[in-house]
Order: sequence, then structure tokens, then C-alpha cells
Amino acid sequence: MNHKNLLVCGILFFCMLWLPLGQYSFLIDHWMKVGTYGIPFLLIGLYSFLEKKTVKDQLKNFRFVSILMLCAYILHQFEEHWIDIYGNYYAFYTFNNDFIRSALGESDMMINPLTKESVYVINTSLVWLVGFLAIWRSPKHLFPLFAMGGIILVNAFVHIVAGMLKWTYNPGLLTSILVFVPVYIWFAMYIHRRYPAYKKQLIFGIIWAFLAHIIMVVGIMAANYFYLIPELLYFIVLVLWSLLPVWVFNEK
Repeated sequence: MNHKNLLVCGILFFCMLWLPLGQYSFLIDHWMKVGTYGIPFLLIGLYSFLEKKTVKDQLKNFRFVSILMLCAYILHQFEEHWIDIYGNYYAFYTFNNDFIRSALGESDMMINPLTKESVYVINTSLVWLVGFLAIWRSPKHLFPLFAMGGIILVNAFVHIVAGMLKWTYNPGLLTSILVFVPVYIWFAMYIHRRYPAYKKQLIFGIIWAFLAHIIMVVGIMAANYFYLIPELLYFIVLVLWSLLPVWVFNEK
């Protein structure tokens, strides 16, 4: 599939996700299921990019690597937002609102700065959109792939540190340890050894992801706790930040 066809498919997909077509009531609660069920179709797309016979040869194909990394993140979203290791549904939403209220000293259980709408937009923009950009732009422009790698590393770091500080499980911790850490270590070592010219992009991918997490948290509080901005503006900022990697380190 060429770049133009990928772009058209991506635009249609995200229009179906975000345009008001009557689908919000379903997607806000079930978007992570759509992602999980989409893995086989991503793998079919991955198969269409196969150029050599061996797995080692395929790992030289950056579009192949982009699809694998997006699939890895969707597996993480399964544990984080669908079913955690205790069998809880949408556990991340409940867990993090409890954490925010505790940190703020709020006793009102009706205060939920992290809305399901914000969870939906965060994951479909900072993960799915960035993952699509990595697939679409590879191999001509690789910074979206490095941004995808950065979001994997920073998210894993947040989950693991949170687990260590409280010495307790949080939704997404298992896949952070078993999936994210080895995937990013392999990715970073591969770039370091074979493509040393991309080291700067690797570092800037981490910086982009770190700033994405700051924007995510500050925006949630500004929109849904302090009511300084409308939530829609927060969503627009998330999408724009997700699109930024397309213009960073783009030589063409």
C-alpha cells in the first residue's frame, strides 16, 4: 500500500472516530475493544509490507516496526482500559480519579477530572494517531516512529514508578513491564547500533512524549477541575500535539 492510499485510509478512520456521527455513546465506553479487534487487521497490513523471508530482515523495515509497536500499545490498552489483571472493567478511569481526588484532598466522589471522553481522546490521539503517522511516514520520515517509541517508554516509566511508590498494582503495570520495557530496549539498541545518525531523534522522541504527558495532566486539571478552559479546547491541543511529529525532523 503506497503513502497516498495509507493517508486516505487514515483520514477516513479518524473521521469515523471523531466526527459526530452518533457513535460517541458506544465508542467512549468501548473504544479499547475496537482497538483490540483491530489487531488482526493491523497484522494483515503488516503482512502486506513483508519484503524478505526472515524476521531479522523484516525488522529492518521501519513500517513493519511501526505496526508492531502500535500493536504492543494496543495490548497495553487492553489491560489498562478493558480488563485489568483483577478482572476490573475500565479500571484506569476509576483508579486515576481516585488517585487525583486523594492527591487533592477531595472527599467528593462525584469529582472526576479524568472523564471517559478525555480517556478516549488521549488514547486515540497520542497513541492511535501517532502510531498511524509512524506507519504512514515510514521509512521516509521517522520522527513519528520515535515519538511512538517515546510514548511507550514514558508511559511505562509512569506505571512502574507509580507501582514502586505505592508498592501496589495499577492498571497497565503488567504490560508496561512485560511488553513496553523489552520493546523499547530492543528499539533503542537497534537504533543505537545500526542507525546512530538517528540518536538525536530518539532523544527528542522521549522529550516529545514527556511533554505530551505534561500536557495531558495539566489539560485535564485545567478543563475538568479548575474549569479554566473548555474540554473541547483540551482535545484540540492533544490532537495538534499528536500531529506535531509530522513536521519535526522532516527534511522534505
